[in-house]
Amino acid sequence: MTVTPVPTGSPVSARLGRGTRVGYSAGSLVNGAFGTVPGLLLLPYLTDTLAVAAGLAGLLVLLPKAWDVVLNPIAGRISDRTTTRWGARRPYLLVGGLATAVTFAALFAGPFSGAAGAVYVTVAFLATATAFAFFQVPYVAMPAEITAGTADPYAERTRLMTWRIAVLALAILASGGVAPAIRDAAGGGPAGYRVAGLAVAGLIAVGALAAFWGTRRAPVGAVSESEPSLRRQLAVARANRPFALLLACFVVQAVGIGVMLAGTDYVAAGPLEDSAVTSLLFVCFVGPALVVMPAWGVIGNRIGKRAGYVAGSVLFALGGLMIGISFAGGSAPLLPVLLSTAVVGCGYAGQQVFGLAMLPDTIAADEAVTGRRQAGVFTGLWTGGETLGLALGPGVFGLVLQLGGYRSGISAVDQPGSARTAIVLGFSVLPAVIMLIALPLLRRYDLTPARLAALTAGPAGAAETSTSGES
Repeated sequence: MTVTPVPTGSPVSARLGRGTRVGYSAGSLVNGAFGTVPGLLLLPYLTDTLAVAAGLAGLLVLLPKAWDVVLNPIAGRISDRTTTRWGARRPYLLVGGLATAVTFAALFAGPFSGAAGAVYVTVAFLATATAFAFFQVPYVAMPAEITAGTADPYAERTRLMTWRIAVLALAILASGGVAPAIRDAAGGGPAGYRVAGLAVAGLIAVGALAAFWGTRRAPVGAVSESEPSLRRQLAVARANRPFALLLACFVVQAVGIGVMLAGTDYVAAGPLEDSAVTSLLFVCFVGPALVVMPAWGVIGNRIGKRAGYVAGSVLFALGGLMIGISFAGGSAPLLPVLLSTAVVGCGYAGQQVFGLAMLPDTIAADEAVTGRRQAGVFTGLWTGGETLGLALGPGVFGLVLQLGGYRSGISAVDQPGSARTAIVLGFSVLPAVIMLIALPLLRRYDLTPARLAALTAGPAGAAETSTSGES
């Protein structure tokens, strides 16, 4: 890779160009596909197609993503040290994204079943998670840098994240909603999963190429060398109290999202007795999110990012509880479940928009205090934590199935009553509770626009935040 000086800044502009916003947001096709499909299909693929015990299957889904907790900060440190004519981050959008597509296609293409199949899936998923880390970390680091030269970076980050989450919602719809339908149309079983894996891999490749090409005119800013070890990176994160609080809340909530995602295919094939409903649930989850996305932007401008984050989280939990109530009699009509899932989707959109809009603010605050732009440190820890949370979700759901007496290798309709109850609770009430218990972590988050402006104003503001940022 040719090393050339990276521009230290760009002229101030009112906003990012539309092409840059669209191009950057296209990367969410990669995030949406990788974050959705394994959580949705990998657990039932292991339990129902490869006949792996539910508890063990949950562990196998968890382990490769848990590896990213260690790998993501390393990927962040590497990207912080990268200087090329394409900038520090863009090369990884291309290489990491395409590698993710190739390894994802291999994930569901194994010729084995039983123990050998479990080993193959674990190795393939580990390779996919590794490739994704080198896409995801630089990708999430970019907003703090490409918005730094705009007239109002604080507001510009919300606008950029609104675009990104809109595309993310489309990616979830395209991958999570269509992949089960492709699997079923291809005859189900190993062959159906292979075809679905290839289709999703194609979507990932499109997202990686579009993000790389679309951000070619984005400002790259200046990137300084980051902390040399994971221990030092954790120390930097702890010293940034707003980041530490936001990260803790987001990771805990990712567990709840992962639990609900893992339960979708089970609740469709079991309590709802129609596997085709999996795609319908995803349409109801994502479709309303696309409609309400502009509304979340307006809400954020009026009540602030933190309050908007709380509102989205509460709405998500309300929808989950509504789903649980729908099954109070043991079974539920389809319409109330779909409507309640739409409420969950609206809340999820707000939680994601504001969480990802607050992250660059915490990075900008750190730069104001330390004078170092080390977005890779923070986004490496962020994406590692988020990945772990989403990976814990299927693991937790697999444990719930195990406790409920779920029997692998047989039809979901033929499961005992205790297993069907476990499926419903794991899909509805448990994610709602997890979403709510994380919110008190945000009580001390105080990075308002005025505070961020004070930080960037000079030494007095920096001294104030350095004190308040101690944990």
